[in-house]
Amino acid sequence: MKCTRLTRWGMRLVPFCLLMAAAAGAHPQDPKSPRPDSFSSTAKSGTSLAQLISMIHAKAGALANSSGMRLGFRSFTSAHGLSPDSVRYSDYVMVRLLYEATRDAGFWNMHWTITDQPPNSDNVCRQWRAVRKPTMLEPTASAECDELSALYAFLVEREGVKGVGLFWPYANHTVAVWSLKPASGPAIRVVVPTSQIFLDETDDFDTRKFNPWSQKTIYDYTRRDVADSFDIPKPLFDLFLQQVDKYAGASDLTLQQIRYLREGVFLGSWSPERAAHSADKKRAALGAAAPAEDSAAYWNFAADMRSGNSAR
Repeated sequence: MKCTRLTRWGMRLVPFCLLMAAAAGAHPQDPKSPRPDSFSSTAKSGTSLAQLISMIHAKAGALANSSGMRLGFRSFTSAHGLSPDSVRYSDYVMVRLLYEATRDAGFWNMHWTITDQPPNSDNVCRQWRAVRKPTMLEPTASAECDELSALYAFLVEREGVKGVGLFWPYANHTVAVWSLKPASGPAIRVVVPTSQIFLDETDDFDTRKFNPWSQKTIYDYTRRDVADSFDIPKPLFDLFLQQVDKYAGASDLTLQQIRYLREGVFLGSWSPERAAHSADKKRAALGAAAPAEDSAAYWNFAADMRSGNSAR
């Protein structure tokens, strides 16, 4: 059984993601599930998962004042009819930051493809561990929709945000959902689409294309996919943090446009130079009144494409 992925490049087939029977009441992931022994090494290099979590937490504090975060939060609360003080802004910042980082063709260079792996992030971490010379023109890891959603949910939970789990809008597709209870009003379920499968270019964080209430229960993803001591190669560790600095403060629209350019390079539909040229044009079209974070994101993407291409 296959599902259809809609993008500007047409329809592509996606695999049958494992359905965990959440709607029937079964827990979709086992928090006691054992980790591979090879992931439990003691990291002493200062590039452990725990250190990455700590560094991202610190960066999130600074990003709270960025134009993209502020605008996104205003749009989010307005869409749900919420007062700004009814939702923890710091939670929103972390949820959005990691969404843009870990999504398919997001700024951590994840890439959707068929893998036939279980619905957790173990195999992503195996791939990360092997990356010694990351490039902006190639994925840091490849994963299916359920793996991407599990990676996202795992990292968000490690950052201290509760209520993020997996949702199966179809038997062959998985996204993440952030469940929150505002200070006043009913509970909210926010769809976090870690891939664009079944979605259009205009669908983004909090898309309404999928109804998250169609699944009876969204269980928090509490499985520890790897230990806090898991060691990330330093070049990749540094790249992850640099990418947060370059892109996380930009607006939803800018990051979505860059995501499609980056995916085009991964798929071979765009050459790096063509993608860079498109980013230059989009930056010029912003105008002088555009937020500095948006202009910088396009500039950084163009520079990433050209520097990566020249290094080949």
